[in-house]
Amino acid sequence: MTFATMVGIILLSVIAGILFMISLVGMLASESASTKVKENSVFVLKLNGTISERSEDGGPLSMLLSQANMDAMGLDEIVSSIQKAKDEDDIKGIYIEGGAASFDAPATAQQIRDALLDFKKSGKWIIAYADQYMQTSYYVASVADSIFLNKTGMIDFKGLGGKSQYMTGLYEKLGVKYQCTRVGKYKSAVESVTRKDMSENDREQRTAYLQGIWQHMLKDIADSRKVSSQQLDQLASDSIIAFADPKDYVKARLVDKVMYPEKIKEVIKNKLGLGDDDDINQLSLADMTNVKSKKKNKGDQIAVYYAYGEIVDQMASSFMSEHSIVGSETVDDLNKLAKDDDVKAVVIRVNSPGGSAVASEQIWHAIQNLKAKKPVVISMGGLAASGGYMISAGANYIFAEPTTITGSIGIFGLIPNFSGLVTDKLGVTFDGVKTNRFGDYEENLVFSNDNAEELNNMQGYVDRGYETFLSIVGKGRKMKRDEVHEIAQGRVWLATDALKIKLVDKLGSLNDAVKKAVELAKIEDEYYTASYPGQADWMDNLFPKDNKGTYLDSELRTLLGDTYEPFIEMRRDQQRNKLQARFPYSTRMR
Repeated sequence: MTFATMVGIILLSVIAGILFMISLVGMLASESASTKVKENSVFVLKLNGTISERSEDGGPLSMLLSQANMDAMGLDEIVSSIQKAKDEDDIKGIYIEGGAASFDAPATAQQIRDALLDFKKSGKWIIAYADQYMQTSYYVASVADSIFLNKTGMIDFKGLGGKSQYMTGLYEKLGVKYQCTRVGKYKSAVESVTRKDMSENDREQRTAYLQGIWQHMLKDIADSRKVSSQQLDQLASDSIIAFADPKDYVKARLVDKVMYPEKIKEVIKNKLGLGDDDDINQLSLADMTNVKSKKKNKGDQIAVYYAYGEIVDQMASSFMSEHSIVGSETVDDLNKLAKDDDVKAVVIRVNSPGGSAVASEQIWHAIQNLKAKKPVVISMGGLAASGGYMISAGANYIFAEPTTITGSIGIFGLIPNFSGLVTDKLGVTFDGVKTNRFGDYEENLVFSNDNAEELNNMQGYVDRGYETFLSIVGKGRKMKRDEVHEIAQGRVWLATDALKIKLVDKLGSLNDAVKKAVELAKIEDEYYTASYPGQADWMDNLFPKDNKGTYLDSELRTLLGDTYEPFIEMRRDQQRNKLQARFPYSTRMR
């Protein structure tokens, strides 16, 4: 019986292995196969899940290994798919299904909306429907020719805002005190652990860029819905619109009609000239990514390098599952692009809150080496602040989206002191020997209250980092040190304001940045773009090189929701570089 059981287990393992390989081969084949577009097709764009700068780990193998987030969408894929839908004659229109999409920044939503506006220039139609529209999803959907809503639906239209969490009171109870060294009165990244409320400087800068983004959104919606911005603004202020009667949305011209879901099929069929019994040929985002582009890879190559996420020295933590800009890896990539003779110019797509000041400076230096050999153009995404601006400052030309958040030229250091917890509350004391005066400075910073000299030295380190930052910006933007300092000090700027103070050269999209790169490279014939770094292949997914994200991290995110970030921030601070050039808060919006 034992032998029979062993044989059975072995046979089962072999059969399971064969089935796994068959499934794997089938999925890889489906990944490489292109989608054929049928006549009278509709691209269905569902605004659900999270939308970030670039899609990752979304291939069939990742799905098979349960590593892919099926609700995650990349801005690059969405914009590319909209462009393909515009060029494909058999795709007659786009159906937007509104929902509770989470965008990593206001500019991300704006870029999708701009791509949809460009799609409409082809003469094709766009229809939107939702059971409920969250505010940013509605902003995107407002570009549609007709907007429909469920008869019991809602629109979350309320303006922009939000509250930050200040953890100082909690840490006081625990006996933990954060020691801050910083330069820049607007550099508010430290305030969540050093204050119990918002500083007036932070309130000033937040109010300025939120007002700018809100006015931009109002104007875009007003232009599409043929109402005034003032009317929309008043609507958001009068009452809680989310609780309004759906018929009132029609009166306010936010939607064209309320209806039950099955009726939207009739609307689309009428657009396509189909009968009641005919099926609608639908193409999802996944289908569109496999539709072959009409553009051919001919001529000279323009590299588009994606640099997005927090800037870190190295990817070591399983609790930093978001994509990061790893300093050494990015430097290696940029050096390879500099040596690649096939690449005539490089567009760096930056969407980053910054991070390690040391890694940021290393990347800036690599960009200077790259720039010495070929033109470098920056295309700022939703966020290019602090270290994200440092790596951008030295390029030949800088483009930003109108709602890009940038600037935040400042440096800070943040070190927790546990003496109140460890010594005062738990009774642990410290003593030791050393060969030199500051041989135990790290222990003093973390476990001693008698560390004024160490903090003074730390402040000098931060001051030098700030002066380096000013120098980098001054050289890149051709400004004097005091001119940069006047607009720096950690101040956050909306791109429309950053343009006026010469932090960016022009407002424009990634496509505009590519055209500028072609101009600077003096390319007169055909050209094409290639994206870097390349997406992970099936071998990378099967044998990942890093420890990016864990099951525990995923479960913690689900369990804690919005409180996940402050919960895990202390852990991240222990792994970050002591010198930080980082944006203070999240820009994700719904």
